[in-house]
This record gives sequence, C-alpha cells and structure tokens, in this order.
Amino acid sequence: MTQRSGTERDFFLDLSARTKLRVIGADRFRFINGQITNDLRKANETAAIEACVLNAKGKLNAQIFIAALGEAFLIDADPELRETLRARLERYVIADDVQLFHLLTEDPPALESGRIVSARRFATTGWDVWSDPARHEAVRRELASAYLFIDSAAADVMRIEQGLPRWGRELTDEIIPIEANLEQRTIDYQKGCYIGQEVISRIKMSGQTNKRLCGLISLNNMPLQPGMNLVAPSASGKEAGWITSATRSPRLGKEIALGYVKRGFNNPATNLEALSLDPAGAIPVEVVSLPFP
Repeated sequence: MTQRSGTERDFFLDLSARTKLRVIGADRFRFINGQITNDLRKANETAAIEACVLNAKGKLNAQIFIAALGEAFLIDADPELRETLRARLERYVIADDVQLFHLLTEDPPALESGRIVSARRFATTGWDVWSDPARHEAVRRELASAYLFIDSAAADVMRIEQGLPRWGRELTDEIIPIEANLEQRTIDYQKGCYIGQEVISRIKMSGQTNKRLCGLISLNNMPLQPGMNLVAPSASGKEAGWITSATRSPRLGKEIALGYVKRGFNNPATNLEALSLDPAGAIPVEVVSLPFP
C-alpha cells in the first residue's frame, strides 16, 4: 500500500466489536428484504448498503449494514444489538466469527488477504475489510503501515461533527428513521413491503415529523452534555427537545452537540437554552443544520 498524504480522510478504524451475522437459506433474500427499509438488490459482494429494521409502528429495532457473500448475506450492527437482532432473524441467521476494519480513503486498499467491500459508514464512501480472526493483528499492522489508526473516542468526535446518529444515543426503539435524518441513507420508497412501511410512507406523504435530529452549538463555549433538556426562552421555557451526544470539536473550536428538537423549534439559527445538569444554569445554544459547517 502507498501512503497518501495531505488528506484527513486516510485513516482506519477497528470495528471488530460490532455484531456480525451471516444469513443463509434458500429464502434468505425474500426474508431479509421484508425486514429492512432499503432495497436488498443494491447489496452485492463489493458494496454494502445501510438499512433500518423497524417494528410495526415504524420505530427502530436496528440500524445495519448488509453485503452479499456467495450464498449468504453478511450483516453487521452495533454491539448492543447482538442478542435482539439475532433473535429477530433467528430462523435464518448464525453468528459469524470474523474481524472488521473500516478504511476511510478514496481508493480501496491493496491487502495481502481479506475481503474488501465499499461501505458508506461516515459522510463519504469508505472500505470495509473483513478478515479471519487469526489474521486480525496482521491486517491491523498492514493497515497501520500506510494509514492512521483512530480510536473510538476520536471516531465519535468525527461522527458528531458529521451529524451521524449512533445506536444507544440518537437511535433507540422510540425513534423513527426519518427523525434521525436516515431517510436518504437507508430508505428506498420504491421497494416492496416491509415491516413498518405504512408508518414511513405516511410520514413521507405528510412531510412532517414531531422532532428532528439537529446540530447544536454552545454560544458561550460552555460544554454540553447528553441528557440536557432544551427549552425555548422566547416561549416561557417551553420544552423543545433534548441532547443525545456532545463533544468539543477541535476542527471547529467549539462545543457542539446532537439532539432532537421538536417541530416549531428546529429551524436553523433558532436560539434555545440547554438546562445544565449542575448549578451552572442554562447554556444558550443555536440550532444548526447537519453536518456541522
């Protein structure tokens, strides 16, 4: 591999802790396609798709990535979903003991071994590297010789800057994908029926959601925290939403956060207050579009 310089995108992450499942069986396509919001025909052996698994009320059970592998489909999801997602797909699924890295660079890596699949996990196309567990350290060393490794903390800062939701923070079983801005990434309105489709189609027709995932910037540079409630000072402290993730952005030089803001308060440039969890008082914030500028 040749070291690329002068670009902030040339780094890799170790995603081996994610839940990884292999779906088999003659009826696997029909079964999986009826469970997900995206069109499974887009997934192949060189490109993965992102999709959501919903309940009958259109709320999230999982956010997943899927790629094809011979007579099977490979699915990966956040570690917290290991048991619940497996139970949902139990009839067709087995656990897969493989390792997963993700590389952010324009060109696919030239590795001695491992399966390489295009996947858009962040704001741009990247490359998943699947490998046998016995090859984990060898593949990691090979990647590290040409690309910068970033740990989970640095990756989370990047995720927040890009406005990407994460399971357990922005994504829970009370959230509808459109509220989390997952519509363009995970929903195909032209595909056939799937569980929860009626709710998703109804929201598309109305063009409205009760809340929306937004960016928030601290106006006095005070740190923001997950769990802070948002209120509208111009509406006598009316509840306007809550913060789900927060960090200091070195790139922006600002304290930023992601949060769900209710309809009527989520237009860009709206000023709100984040109620501090300590006696420091309210922190003025500004609603911004995602990703952060």
